[in-house]
Amino acid sequence: KNISNMNDIAIYFADPGTPSQRGLNEHSNGLLRKDGLPKKMDFNQGFISSVASKRNHIPRKSLNYQTPLEVFLSYVNEEQLSRLI
Repeated sequence: KNISNMNDIAIYFADPGTPSQRGLNEHSNGLLRKDGLPKKMDFNQGFISSVASKRNHIPRKSLNYQTPLEVFLSYVNEEQLSRLI
C-alpha cells in the first residue's frame, strides 16, 4: 500500500485461492505446461531459452497479429540491438 500511495498508482492483489482473478497468469502457466514445463522442474537455461523463444514467436491478437519479437524489434534500431547482444 505504501508503494501504491507514494506513486499514486493502483495495485491489484488477487485473493488467495482464486485463480479466476489471475486469468492471464493462469493462461500463461497453462501454455508453459503445454510446452513441457512441469510444475516441479529443475530449470536449466537451455530449456528455458527454447521455451521463451517458442513463446515469443507466436502472433498475438493484442499485438495486431505480430509476434512479441517483431514488436520489440520495431522499437529498437541496429545500434541498440548490437549493444544488447
